[in-house]
Amino acid sequence: MASESTWQEVLAKKQQSPTFARFLEKLESEARTLISVPPLGYHKTGRRLLWVSRSAVGRILVLALGYRVTGDEPFKVRAEQEMLAAAAFPDWNPDHFLDVAEMTTAVALGYDWLYDALSPASRGIIRKAIVEKGLKAGLDPQASYNRWYTGENNWNQVCLAGLALGALAVAEDEPELAEQILTQVRTYNFHGMKPYAPDGVYPEGPTYWGYGTTYEVILLAALESALGTDWNLSQSPGFMATADYPLQVTGPTGLAFNYSDCDEAGCLEPVFFWFARRLRKPDILTFQHKYLAQYLAGEKPLTIGDSASRFLPLLAVWASELEDHTPPNRPLAWHGEGINPLVVFRSSWSDDDALFVALKGGSASVTHGHMDAGSFVLEADGVRWAVDLGAQDYESLESRNINLWNDAQDGERWKVFRLNNFSHNTLTISGQLHQARGRAGITRFSDGAGAPHAVVELTEIFSERAAKVVRGFKILPDRKVLIQDELEGVTPNDLVQWTFVTRAEVGVDGRHAVLRQGNKTLRIFLAAPEDGAFEVIPCDPPDDGFNAPNPGVSLLRAQLPAPESGRLLIQVLIQPGEKPLSDQTFASTPCENWSDPLPPPAN
Repeated sequence: MASESTWQEVLAKKQQSPTFARFLEKLESEARTLISVPPLGYHKTGRRLLWVSRSAVGRILVLALGYRVTGDEPFKVRAEQEMLAAAAFPDWNPDHFLDVAEMTTAVALGYDWLYDALSPASRGIIRKAIVEKGLKAGLDPQASYNRWYTGENNWNQVCLAGLALGALAVAEDEPELAEQILTQVRTYNFHGMKPYAPDGVYPEGPTYWGYGTTYEVILLAALESALGTDWNLSQSPGFMATADYPLQVTGPTGLAFNYSDCDEAGCLEPVFFWFARRLRKPDILTFQHKYLAQYLAGEKPLTIGDSASRFLPLLAVWASELEDHTPPNRPLAWHGEGINPLVVFRSSWSDDDALFVALKGGSASVTHGHMDAGSFVLEADGVRWAVDLGAQDYESLESRNINLWNDAQDGERWKVFRLNNFSHNTLTISGQLHQARGRAGITRFSDGAGAPHAVVELTEIFSERAAKVVRGFKILPDRKVLIQDELEGVTPNDLVQWTFVTRAEVGVDGRHAVLRQGNKTLRIFLAAPEDGAFEVIPCDPPDDGFNAPNPGVSLLRAQLPAPESGRLLIQVLIQPGEKPLSDQTFASTPCENWSDPLPPPAN
């Protein structure tokens, strides 16, 4: 948890680092605004108490930190009120156990950080709530709402971390219960660690990486502090390597490749600072320094109770210092395997106008997955040109009785426009959905200086519509990008749709498209087939009463009939800048001949 030496280190860093001091002052200001705010109440949104639990994390942590740094009594009093209010709730909503886990985290950390300052009566009430509403609710792995014990996703990490914190907090008074909980944490956490193998690519995307990994690190840090060991969990395959993953999938604009149910906007996340300190790699913090500067300047205000910022007080504990702005020392082409394999190309790590192309394989069957195999995002000249719409708010769908978590081929999840292939930068055949259980692998990758490239094998995704489908990406000189799609065994005259989703203004002229955002330009040319043409339409979902609109977003698309041979070659050239893009052809070298194949991923 947090020892006295931890707080002495925080105070020492405040004296040594002007940026650290400003950060603590900012958090102190956040805490002062909470002193006159009433404690949270028991208010569910749909089936979730999650917003309340997450707000409790932010409130209790910032108030407790404010007290530990300043000694000001009002901070302690207000944090105590928040914990007592949570303790008085009828339950912490075990039917949606994330709510229990986050509330247990909030109350357990507050109990630990403020233990000596709390009255004996308050300690007893809070401890009883941790036991009755937190630990006992999660004690039975066989309970219907505890299926997350064996889940290979963020639920396992969040729920087990919350239980572990609760157990460590009350261990002195409830040793048998604490031992039972910690034994189960040690037994089951490997399930949540599996997705990081082998390279650290998080299959649920960067937003859920921040969620699951933050809780995993909270667990590891608490174990090390309380027990002197993390049970070697940090050495799980791919876990320490995952520190590079969010850096790689963030473009020069600071926006992330937001595949799956993720947001593209980056944010200040303390877990990066834990990795930077543990690995002694300050360049991991490149984008975090930008977000921190924006936060301190008030350019990117955060509310401490919001889900995006509730962990900010942990930065004070995990950061070694905030003055080292070492630039990234990373290759310009990167490939990561796993359930949702990725490839990222960029022309520079230091140029905000650099070309950035991030693409993926994978499967829609992954937790929070979309039908986005073969999809990509693209940046150049400081603009995100090809975008991913991200997820639609869960409650907006569940409140309309959409079973969002039924990801079977005929499941209602795929009626959601932002989640199916019709809204992604990929291919669609005959207006049909991708195969939900199909998987696309990265079969070729080269980071060669001449023409870095990657190939995605999409055949399983179209198993009922084509005999073979591959997609290749090649980075050409002058920041040009060639996307080559090869299809075989398509029914003659079936339409193959090539799609580019964008917020830019789009003008089309036959095989040419010109995209503009502000004073920036991107040109796209359909090099093959020669009889094809682009069109642009609004990115509007079906008018069905539950799909959210996408204002300001357009679909640039080409709808191409398969010839009698069933073989179709699509080549699209993308070029940033004002320079005209003349008609040109490319040798139809099959993607399978672009480079030596990658070895198949290990099971």
